[in-house]
Amino acid sequence: MATTTKTERDPGQQTELRRVIGPKLLLLFIVGDILGTGVYALTGQVAAEVGGAAWLPFLIAFSVALLTAFSYLELVTKYPQTAGAALYVHKAFGVHFVTFIVTFIVMCSGITSASTASRAFAANLGVGFGLELPNTVVMLIAMGFMLAVMAVNFRGVSESVKTNVVLTLVELSGLVLVILVGFTAIAGGNADFSRVVMFETPGDKSLLLSISTATSLAFFAMVGFEDSVNMAEETKDPSRIFPRVMLTGLGITAVIYVLVSICAVAVVPIGELAGNETPLVTVVQTAAPDFPIGAILPFISMFAVANTALINMMMASRLLYGMSKQGVLPAFLGRVSPARRTPSNAIVFTTIISLALIGWVSLDPESPIVVILGGTTSLLLLAVFAVVNTSVLVLRRDKVDHRHFRAGVVIPVIGVIACLWLVLPFSSGRALEQYQIAGALLALGILLWVVTWFTHGRKTAEKAPTGMVTEPTAVQRAAEDHDHDR
Repeated sequence: MATTTKTERDPGQQTELRRVIGPKLLLLFIVGDILGTGVYALTGQVAAEVGGAAWLPFLIAFSVALLTAFSYLELVTKYPQTAGAALYVHKAFGVHFVTFIVTFIVMCSGITSASTASRAFAANLGVGFGLELPNTVVMLIAMGFMLAVMAVNFRGVSESVKTNVVLTLVELSGLVLVILVGFTAIAGGNADFSRVVMFETPGDKSLLLSISTATSLAFFAMVGFEDSVNMAEETKDPSRIFPRVMLTGLGITAVIYVLVSICAVAVVPIGELAGNETPLVTVVQTAAPDFPIGAILPFISMFAVANTALINMMMASRLLYGMSKQGVLPAFLGRVSPARRTPSNAIVFTTIISLALIGWVSLDPESPIVVILGGTTSLLLLAVFAVVNTSVLVLRRDKVDHRHFRAGVVIPVIGVIACLWLVLPFSSGRALEQYQIAGALLALGILLWVVTWFTHGRKTAEKAPTGMVTEPTAVQRAAEDHDHDR
């Protein structure tokens, strides 16, 4: 999942970011941020839960993302600043520990997303070169890939929106290729379109639980739209263009995902898709076995997931560095390499976490690794989205002096319910491992915060993690208004 971190400013020098992003660049940024590892790696696993109706979980995931997008749109047009969810939660509640936890969860979602991408990269590498790689070798390639990402991160990578345009077009080309080849096979009678409306659920699950499980997983493919709010200070007239651009970007990706999933289940039997770590490669090779285009897709997939991993690890290390500089994490995480001027210790620390995750989930050769890591990413972000939807309602009494988008009352409430439905174990059907990984990461964050609390003192540990100026929250302002009325 990709994001940009808050630009640090000298308190005595209020230099603003250049507003260079117009509607077209913002649209490409949003589409490129959403496209990536999810659809390239998880289409088969979604089909394993619901059968040929694999398009339905993607459509439901889009609906849940759309509900949350309305809340983000109200907040980003109301407060057109960087810092995203952490800013909104801090403004709404003003509880520094809660703000820290939200920020840390967002950082962890970047690590789990990158770890998912590393596994997908290794799997596509084997397919691209026609190799049957054992689980241990795939794990080692995934770890080596993360070390390569760390090396690039060490050198310092300047990610610009215009570069993202090129990367988006490459990622998009692979998905368009799958759609064209798939529908050509369907039109030529070389596919079974009747599978598209067939539900096949695992024997121990009800239809509702199977759809919830598949949607919880498919939601990983929809994340990324929330990162665009971090571009608010560099966007021209964000209050005006953000609503239509974000909604258009979500709509485009939803159409692509639905078409890709329809092609996948029509061309390839469900049994071959289930458990397949390179499902779209299988689709192209099955639909066009005599053409060389099937040999190209694994490398396009590698490029797409590599970009996802790099951007997410950059985001995670910078967030960790920023929290250290604010005094809410140990000081050693805020050290900068004298030679490269990059947050070296934070880069190493986030890479170690990623390597540990890859090793942990690879212990069982039969474990659906991409499902566990991708599902953990969606679990973490859905929890954050539930808080963001709540923050919209809390901040309603906070008035600003400019016009902004309004999500209403009903949409955020439904958004909270939908996000929690896909988070809770009894309704989402998630595997226990996803909660174990999320819990371990959360425990690590709390441990680091406690260590900082004891070593730096309470006042330092309770700083706002994003460096935001402490001001009355919406809750406090409402209480003050109530007292005044009395």
